[in-house]
Amino acid sequence: MTTDKIYEQRSDDKPFRFNEAVATVFPDMLRRSIPGYGATLEAIGSLAARYVQPNTQCYDLGCSLGAATLAIRQGINKQGCRIVAVDAAAAMIERCREIIVEDDRQFPRTTPVDVLEADIRDVEIQNASMVVLNYTLQFLPMDDRNSLMRSICDGMIDGGLLVLSEKVVDENAAMEALLIDLHHEHKRRNNYSALEVARKRAALENVLIPETVAAHRKRLAEAGFGHTAVWLRYFNFVSIIAIK
Repeated sequence: MTTDKIYEQRSDDKPFRFNEAVATVFPDMLRRSIPGYGATLEAIGSLAARYVQPNTQCYDLGCSLGAATLAIRQGINKQGCRIVAVDAAAAMIERCREIIVEDDRQFPRTTPVDVLEADIRDVEIQNASMVVLNYTLQFLPMDDRNSLMRSICDGMIDGGLLVLSEKVVDENAAMEALLIDLHHEHKRRNNYSALEVARKRAALENVLIPETVAAHRKRLAEAGFGHTAVWLRYFNFVSIIAIK
């Protein structure tokens, strides 16, 4: 695993992009930046075992290097399923395809995966029993989020499961300040310097736009999901499950 030194070495004011440099260090970046990330992936595998139905499709929207895709694949215990992994970043998709090929080599005859370089807003969701957006929605323009969630729900079978993981903001300003400070402390404990933390936060400004948990649950209900719950929260990072 290549160590993330992007914001140790970079001093420009360019916005964050999912480019080749990020793809190279992405596993380390996630491990050190998102508390509870490993638990989220473990749960995605367990949920796939429970909710994926025979002869249906699963979607990993904003798949990056395919970590959630592999978790779904390892969890599926039904026949006739297919996973569609989608990301708009060419560097991420290139590496994701290599990872899937290696997984095919190690575990032949597993659930097939289609890896697509595409905007998730342009992908038609069909016959889906499970859809995952693992820290993806937060990078979309606010005006596109409602329509995306409706199209996802419309393309899911009854009883289908959505996993939505996001960075969020707290409605209480004092608690939000505390959660931000705790997250920065988490990064420092994982050997990011204060300068790296500040540089990355500046790069993500207006690129990653978080919302409240209440806003996410309201959107899910309006899209047609009958049941929602926060199953994991660690500081200002949450994972929500929603059932159609």
